Parts: sequence; structure tokens; C-alpha cells
Amino acid sequence: MMSTQEEAKRAVGRRAAEFVEDGMAVGLGTGSTAKYLVDRLGERVRDGLRIRCVATSERTAEQAAALSIPLTTLEDCHDLDIAIDGADQIDPAGHLIKGLGGALFREKRVAAAAEAFVIIADPSKEVPVLGVGCPVPVEFVPEACDDVEAALRELGADPVLRLQDGQPYVTDNQHWILDAHFGAIGDPFSLEREINQIPLVLENGLFPGMATRILVGDASAVREWAPAGSPGPEGDESSTDLSEDYG
Repeated sequence: MMSTQEEAKRAVGRRAAEFVEDGMAVGLGTGSTAKYLVDRLGERVRDGLRIRCVATSERTAEQAAALSIPLTTLEDCHDLDIAIDGADQIDPAGHLIKGLGGALFREKRVAAAAEAFVIIADPSKEVPVLGVGCPVPVEFVPEACDDVEAALRELGADPVLRLQDGQPYVTDNQHWILDAHFGAIGDPFSLEREINQIPLVLENGLFPGMATRILVGDASAVREWAPAGSPGPEGDESSTDLSEDYG
């Protein structure tokens, strides 16, 4: 039996799949919530939906391929109609921290290539301010570890090298990650720029001002809202009852 949190992830992932229309080029996110999105898209592909997808991680690509979802790359498909992905934190302005799953470099590339960037999450990901209780992942070239760590400390962070089985965690792009603990982040735009100016940093997990639509769901309903400045009416919010469809 699913936990309440898993039911929420399933509900919002399946709801987001309905944003995808025939003929679209779609960015597929990574993570436990995005998994339910990909599952639902696989069902729709079996029913005749025609789409091309760019995966943000090898894990998502493997899941999509197993479901016969057609895959391409950003090199072959530069412009995406929509990208749908999860988040680790979402603040009231719709700014994000992503990358605890290790796919931030590809996730940001895919998000930047998409006309619409839809975020899917359960209520635990909504926070009053970014950075409290959640680090900013920073992906970098391994040879620069000491220099990047020192530069992050100068920016006020407590950086911790991410490990897996006692060894540095290696991303799909063969890079390492420092999880930079800043505490409360007042200006995510400035901090994102400052981190990315560090030599040999590839990308960081701050995604300010990128989301165009945010879906937060529980097992029976999904609340949808548009961050200020995104396409559509500012502050537009709605709720979709999913109890009959997906309960």
C-alpha cells in the first residue's frame, strides 16, 4: 500500500502528463515524482500519443526506453515545447533548488530549452525560503575540487563533497558534486550567478525564475499556480480533483 506522500507524487505526476499534447517535444525530469510522469506518458504512448522526449538523466532514459517512449537529444532537438520535472525546494515566488538526485546539469539545460517548464511536487517541497535544511548542489570538474570548495566557502557556504559507497559521487557527465549549505538564501538570482562564475563549475542547483507552472498535489487533488512573471495570469491558481481518476 502506498504512503500518503507516494500517493501525492503519483497524483501530481499523472496530472502533469496531461499537459503533453500530440506532436510535442518533451523534456522528462528525474526523481521519484517524475517517475510517475514517465509511467503515465508510457501509457499514453501505447494509446497512440506521438511525442519526442529528451531525458535529464540516464535513469529516466532507461525508464522511458523500457516504456517505448521515443527519445532524442538536445543536439537533435534544440527547442522543446515543455519540460516537466520535480524540485527539492520551492519558495513562494516559484524559485527552486534542484539536483539532490544528481542530474542538475542536464536538468537545467533541458529546462532552458523548453517553452514551458512545469514543476511537479508534493507539499513537503514548499518552503518559506530556499536553502534552509537543503544544500545547493554544485557540479564541477573533479580536478578542481579544492579550488571550488574554497570558493564556495568564500561565498558563505559550508560545502560537503557528495559520496556514494565511500567514494565521490559521479554524475552522468562524469563530474563530482559539492553540496553547498548556505542556509537561508535571500537572492537566488545573484547566488546562482556567483556560483557559476567559479572556474570549472559546470552548473548549480538554483533554478530562479525558470518555472512557468507549479503543480503541488496530494492523493486527491492537485493545486496549480503560476509564479509571478510567468506566462498566464499572475497568481493564477486552480485545483483539480483527482480522487476518481487516480485514487
